[in-house]
Amino acid sequence: MLSRPDAVNGIVVDRVSMTFAAPGGVAVHALDKVSLQIREGEMVTVLGPSGCGKTTLLNILAGFLAPTSGEVRLNGHAVRGPGAERGMVFQQGALFEWMTVSDNVAFGPRMAGRKRSEIRDIVELLIDRVGLRGFGQKPVYQLSGGMQQRVALARCLANDPDVVLMDEPLGALDALTREKMQGLVLKLWKETGKTIVLITHSVEEALFLGERLIVMAPRPGRIEGEYRLPFAGQALEASAREVKASAPFVGMREEILSMIWSMEDQIMTHDGARDVR
Repeated sequence: MLSRPDAVNGIVVDRVSMTFAAPGGVAVHALDKVSLQIREGEMVTVLGPSGCGKTTLLNILAGFLAPTSGEVRLNGHAVRGPGAERGMVFQQGALFEWMTVSDNVAFGPRMAGRKRSEIRDIVELLIDRVGLRGFGQKPVYQLSGGMQQRVALARCLANDPDVVLMDEPLGALDALTREKMQGLVLKLWKETGKTIVLITHSVEEALFLGERLIVMAPRPGRIEGEYRLPFAGQALEASAREVKASAPFVGMREEILSMIWSMEDQIMTHDGARDVR
């Protein structure tokens, strides 16, 4: 029988495990009894080496995958599949590239049957909020990668989800654009009050954006550590460069990097020993 953590608004991951069947009859144990609570309105980043199951966990939160065992609940209700209360932003925007910015942002509300006047207001507000005023009639294929991710964020928010799930949303961007987009993510989080769960491979990004950082370890995927962080709040008041150059930020970055490198070394040692056998 599953345990029942306090039924608060937010996400409850209750002893979730996931096993995939690989070719040759080999079972891949992607997640092992992962338990986690995320409060309503919290910004959580998830970090770990490749193969630790962080994307699998995000897909279970989205309802794209059903766990082998355990349960995910949102606001007290079990997650049984995708739902409008959860929005997803992918590494590649998954946009309709032949359509305009406005039409992309309007797509969700239009499918939901919203009134034309409501859709127009939503689109105008969100295009302005993500910094794309004047680009509404541009086809998406004419935009830069950073601008396309802005459209992806606006399109997700147009459905007014309770939870925004982000799978490496800034991973394909150049360093300067990525830093600007980190600031936009923080701004949108502050303005909207949404619950955000963001997967990243960047230690610096995880520290900068997360009120809480979840570090996962592989084989099987599990939570290795959790950290409460002050840097997202600080970045709303100070410049990104100032926050990232501060002694506490640098010290935490080195601590987490050492942890990740240690995991990577263990993976390499394990794989090397298996190859020798």
